[in-house]
Amino acid sequence: MQPISEKDTNTIRALAEKYMNYATLPIQDEKRRLWRALNGLHMEKPMVCIDQMPWNELDVDGSLVCTVEHPYWRGIEWWMRSEIYKWEHLPVDMVLNPYILLPRPIHNTGFGIHANVDISVTDSSSGVVGQYYHNQIEDFEDIEKIQTPKVWLDEEAEKEIKQMADVVLAGVAPYKMQGHTMHLGIWDQISMWLGVETCYIELMDRPEFIHAIMERATNALISQVEQYNAFGGLDTYTNMCHCSYTFSDDMPNKDNPTSKDVWAFGLAQLFSSVSPEITDEFEATYMKRIFPMFGAIYYGCCDRLDDRLDVVDTMPNIRKISCSPWSDRENFAAKLPKKYIMSNKPTPALLAETSLNEDLVRADIRRTINAAKANNVNLELILKDISTVKYDPKRLWRWAEIAMEETSR
Repeated sequence: MQPISEKDTNTIRALAEKYMNYATLPIQDEKRRLWRALNGLHMEKPMVCIDQMPWNELDVDGSLVCTVEHPYWRGIEWWMRSEIYKWEHLPVDMVLNPYILLPRPIHNTGFGIHANVDISVTDSSSGVVGQYYHNQIEDFEDIEKIQTPKVWLDEEAEKEIKQMADVVLAGVAPYKMQGHTMHLGIWDQISMWLGVETCYIELMDRPEFIHAIMERATNALISQVEQYNAFGGLDTYTNMCHCSYTFSDDMPNKDNPTSKDVWAFGLAQLFSSVSPEITDEFEATYMKRIFPMFGAIYYGCCDRLDDRLDVVDTMPNIRKISCSPWSDRENFAAKLPKKYIMSNKPTPALLAETSLNEDLVRADIRRTINAAKANNVNLELILKDISTVKYDPKRLWRWAEIAMEETSR
């Protein structure tokens, strides 16, 4: 790994000092306590988090402009700048860990298939684009294209990172090595290999073909978990999984964890347009083989789940279930077993209107809180998948203020 320049070192140290000034405030301990209370199913208040933001629209003073030239440390710079920005402008119930996270040099060869995709762009500065995926698995012999990923840690590179960090961060901030969080939503991959429309057609016309794909993909996922476990490559130090905080008393941070010590997340987003029975047969059946490998699971994302919570309940080790904008939140809260946390996703569409309608934002949040309260449900609100704020960052800041007002009532 190339050496880091004095200029880059000074930039990293200045940001790390500012980050640590915030990360060591007493309020961080209080927020951790509140998240532990929620995750322990004795919520004191609905908790709020904001993630997956349109960063290309949010810079107001140049504080998000990266200047570090070193390729590894530039990633650390961006992470610190974005965390500091969130804390200064929209902290809600976020927690800053009292250390700098340094990603471990873990390599993964992938499944052997790269998406064949047409992309439509409306804003060249945004990572949010339209995508049309072409089918690459047309018959049974094509299933052989799905490879079992090879995963390994570059131990020499990690040694160099630590040696560099000992110098760059000396006297300013401690650091922790950040492992990998497993994404178990294999249907996200399959939809990119076949195309969403093809997935639906094959589920109807050739269910045995889809089962064969799922069998191969499931075995590949299980192998990945085993490979990460072999060198302790999974993450415990981020304290987040799928945009939600995971602080809990029964799963402490530790070096070299196995999957039993960590959270992972699963989802089958395109199954919002299939029956609960299809979800059971083509998702739950396979996840029942993978989820037991983990300490805890966050389940769901943008999928509608209020009409199939009984199916979700058959999959083991789930602790949080996503209530997306496409779910009927009252129905969701009424049907949710009390052993789960309702992880509501307020609609980000309200941030994309011509102007921010604060009354609608407040009513949307209050409706969710009322549904959870009426059913004695533990609740978190995770605003995410924010494609645009119409280049008006202050509407996002204001959403954060309203959310904290409503959840602190």
